[in-house]
Amino acid sequence: MQVTETLSEGLKHEFQISVPAADLDAKADAKLVDLKDKVRINGFRPGKVPVAHLKKIYGKSVMAETIDQTIRDTNTQIFTERGFRLATEPKVTMPTEEAEVEKILTGQSDLTYTVAVEVVPAIALADFKTFSVEKPVADITDADVDEAIKRLADANRGYAAKADGAKAESGDRVKVSFKGTIDGVAFEGGTGEGIDVVIGSNTFIPGFEDQLIGIGVGETRTLKVTFPTNYLNNELAGKAAEFETTATAIEAPEDKVIDDEFAKTLGLESLDKLKQLMRDRLAGEFNQATRQRVKRTLLDRLDETHKFDAPPSLIDEEFNLMWNSVKAEMDSSGKTFADENTTEDKAKEEYRTIADRRVRLGLVLSEIGEKNKITVTDDEVSRAVIERARSMPGREKEVWDFYRSNAQALAQLRAPIYEDKVVDFILELANVTEKKVSKDELFKDDDSDKAA
Repeated sequence: MQVTETLSEGLKHEFQISVPAADLDAKADAKLVDLKDKVRINGFRPGKVPVAHLKKIYGKSVMAETIDQTIRDTNTQIFTERGFRLATEPKVTMPTEEAEVEKILTGQSDLTYTVAVEVVPAIALADFKTFSVEKPVADITDADVDEAIKRLADANRGYAAKADGAKAESGDRVKVSFKGTIDGVAFEGGTGEGIDVVIGSNTFIPGFEDQLIGIGVGETRTLKVTFPTNYLNNELAGKAAEFETTATAIEAPEDKVIDDEFAKTLGLESLDKLKQLMRDRLAGEFNQATRQRVKRTLLDRLDETHKFDAPPSLIDEEFNLMWNSVKAEMDSSGKTFADENTTEDKAKEEYRTIADRRVRLGLVLSEIGEKNKITVTDDEVSRAVIERARSMPGREKEVWDFYRSNAQALAQLRAPIYEDKVVDFILELANVTEKKVSKDELFKDDDSDKAA
């Protein structure tokens, strides 16, 4: 076998490989010898079929299998010897002319092919013991608890029909019937009759509720939305859709008295018990917000201390995912880049910068996890699936079946678990100090956080 490197530019490499016909023929003959004990051919006793006869019948198909296996084994050997970690699947280019292919399959010609790869660069990890990370912490006040209970009361309040001719406002409950289409074609699950929508509850596809503001009973509107990229149904994720929607009733919310009786309707003994429950729940939310802030700070530190050229193909892939989502969202909302005080070229540049950061951080986290033998167990993934199912009451079995039969969806659940375990590993080594902040500061929603 002869291997010649024909390209070495940055992270891109290309090799030309030539495998002698005699080597392929020997491997194919070995497969045929193994085959003779397994096939049954009229006129021959089991295991007594001559290899030459088998070659006439199965020669080309066995040679094709031999070539496929030889290419895989050879590529693995080349990459392993050079210490390559592949960023993408190898791109193999084979002869295409019929006469040349025939000669290779019949053992008359050597196999010559090229393989192109893009590799992950060597990553020198920082000393995480030198990292200083600030941990923002906010106290939960009585006002926070009261506000949370008020939101809970609003969610459990009743509704009364509005006067004839009244229009829907934020907070109103609108009963609608709709038919959804994508590129003019109806899709499964896109039709609903007598569905209650509370405007501002953010329970429907982003943009759906807002477009109901101002609608009247009997009025029909075409609502334009884009399914989130992380939507449960992968066939709909990221796609723009239209819903022909008719309002059949509009109701305004009624005030709910917050007292012991209200607490009892929720299965609690008293208002004091409800307040304690909400305080505990807020503690979980505050801790999660603190976690997100700490994680962001840590990712910034990793970004600062790990500067290297990421594989261009991975950056392109990440950028295209984000850009397609941005374009679909803008198309559905009718917004332009001018509305966002930017241009398309400038927006592309910004998103490509974000894509580069995401890819580099992903590679760094992967390197840390690999070197420190950090793994995600099947039990941890199963617990994540259960939590996802619990978040969709009434659809638990549907969610469970979806993940059980969808390896890609499971991988999407596994990735954040792995990332969090790597983050925890670094925080164990870093110098973490607490800092008291206000609730507003803890929960502020920076664009930079979204980019991270």
